[in-house]
This record gives sequence, structure tokens and C-alpha cells, in this order.
Amino acid sequence: PMGSERTEIRKRQMATTPETPGAAQAQLSTGNRGSNACCFCWCCCCSCSCLTVRNQEEERTRRTSHELQAEGIPNCEESPAPTLEEVNAWAQSFDKLMLTPAGRNAFREFLRTEFSEENMLFWMACEELKQESNKSVIEEKARLIYEDYISILSPKEVSLDSRVREVINRNMLEPSQHTFDDAQLQIYTLMHRDSYPRFMNSAIYKDLLQSLSEKSIEA
Repeated sequence: PMGSERTEIRKRQMATTPETPGAAQAQLSTGNRGSNACCFCWCCCCSCSCLTVRNQEEERTRRTSHELQAEGIPNCEESPAPTLEEVNAWAQSFDKLMLTPAGRNAFREFLRTEFSEENMLFWMACEELKQESNKSVIEEKARLIYEDYISILSPKEVSLDSRVREVINRNMLEPSQHTFDDAQLQIYTLMHRDSYPRFMNSAIYKDLLQSLSEKSIEA
């Protein structure tokens, strides 16, 4: 009986004795490891998810930008292949180059390499506007031209001086076929003086001229 009583007392003492510092520290460390593991796991998952979403958004943005860019470039005009005589005539004057669809197409191809194709697109849109007679169609096309090539918010904005912009803003109150005449002339002059000389020295023009010359000799 005495032995069993001592055993019972020892059990009670062990039950009421606080944990040793080492044991408490061990338990604390274990708890921290568990907490850190959960936190690390969560952070890792969160980071992976964020990166995945971010990559998807960037890819979507790139794809959308590319699609919009492709949609924003109208197809070239339909025209027969230029003759050697026509291509030689382009070197005589800018007016002769702009008179033919084949000349405008070749020049547009060059402007695209210089990231200034909007100048030709604007000029062509103005030419198209001049052919309209229906008032509602004129107003709609004038609005689109303004948004695409005149607005400072447009990525295809053409370079115009303040005087011409003021004229356009006044004309837009009552749009007509000639709303953009001053601006069209300014852009035509810009292409003539700035881009045309470089086009005549470009590989695009020289290769076309050489190709037609060789075909002429073979014939």
C-alpha cells in the first residue's frame, strides 16, 4: 500500500510540474515551424497565382495590341503591277508617284518601315471624303478622320501646326468634303519634302526598279 501511495503522489507531482524551459522552447520551435510552413506555403501559392495571372494579362495585352495594330492598317489599293516606265516616272516627280495606285502602294510600304504610314492613310482618307455627297456620310467620315488622325489621343496622329488645327476645329462644327483640305496639303508637302527623297534612295524602290529592268531585258 505504501508503495502504491508513493507512486500516486509522484504521478500527481509530474502532472502539476511546469514544463522545463527546453521542452517549452522545443514546443515553441515546433509551433513556429508549423506556422512558418503554413505561411511559406501560402506565400508561395499566392506568388505563383499572381505570376500566372500577371503573365496571362501581359500575353492578352500583347495579343490585343497586335490585333488592333493589324486591324488599324487598311489593305493596299488594288492595282496592276507597275511597268518599268511607271516606276521610272516616279523618280521624275512626287506628283507622278502619287497619281498611281501602284506608286502609292510602294510608297506606303516604305513609309511603314519609317513608322509614318499614317501620313499616307490620312491623305487617302481625305481623298475618299472628297468623293462623298451624302451629308450624314460626310459627317461620319469626318468624325472618324478626326479621331484617327487629328486627335492628340490617337496613336496615328499626324503632325500639323496649330493654325491648321484651329481651321479643322472650326470646320468640324459643320463638316464638309473640304474640312481637312489645309491639313491634307500640309501632310502632302511633308511627305514630298521629307519622305519622298529617302524613298527614291531606298531598297524598296531600287529593288523594284532592278527587277523590272531585268524582266525588260529578258523580254
